[in-house]
Amino acid sequence: MDTAVVVRRGVPHGTEDQVAALYWEAFGRKLGAALNPPERGRAFIARHLHHDRAVVALAPDGDGVVGVAGYRLGGRGLTGGGVRDVLSAYGLFRGLPRLAVLALLERAPEPRELVMDGIAVEPAGRGKGVGSLLLTEIAAVAAEHGCSRVRLDVIDVNPRARALYERHGFDAVRTEQTPYLKGLMGFGAVTTMHRTLPAHPGDGAAGSLGKQR
Repeated sequence: MDTAVVVRRGVPHGTEDQVAALYWEAFGRKLGAALNPPERGRAFIARHLHHDRAVVALAPDGDGVVGVAGYRLGGRGLTGGGVRDVLSAYGLFRGLPRLAVLALLERAPEPRELVMDGIAVEPAGRGKGVGSLLLTEIAAVAAEHGCSRVRLDVIDVNPRARALYERHGFDAVRTEQTPYLKGLMGFGAVTTMHRTLPAHPGDGAAGSLGKQR
């Protein structure tokens, strides 16, 4: 595990473009149907980030974001931008179909549930434990907000991510076949996974990692 990185909550001001680039690198195929071309999509994400809805991993010098995990809680996720924002950025006729695509990606949390809004790690940082640090801190955030579980979706073309989630206690609860999205977004099935959290925030890994900030 790369213990040199620093994990903190919130997107530091001035790193919006870095976070948007990481997100686009990880999810550009899925987001592209709504936010292409890439340069405009990255700019849209950077402009409408909710800074308090993420956990980030910073390089040892503290200047660069090497990983980010977004989450949805209290009606807001990391990636923002409403109807007016989309129409303003893309125009009425191009914006309306994009709104329909974005609606397919919406995932509202259930009561006492935190929904992960994606996790992305720069290529050089993969396989070094950065993703594990981010997931553990996400669990701490959820526990401190009184959530009983964390929920996420993983697509069928990302088995590496699914293996990471399983190592962190996530269990698959259902798989939805989405052949209609294969050509549009590049995946044909989505698996929903849950991680149940301890009844008391101080129990288990969530509580102990929550102190390491």
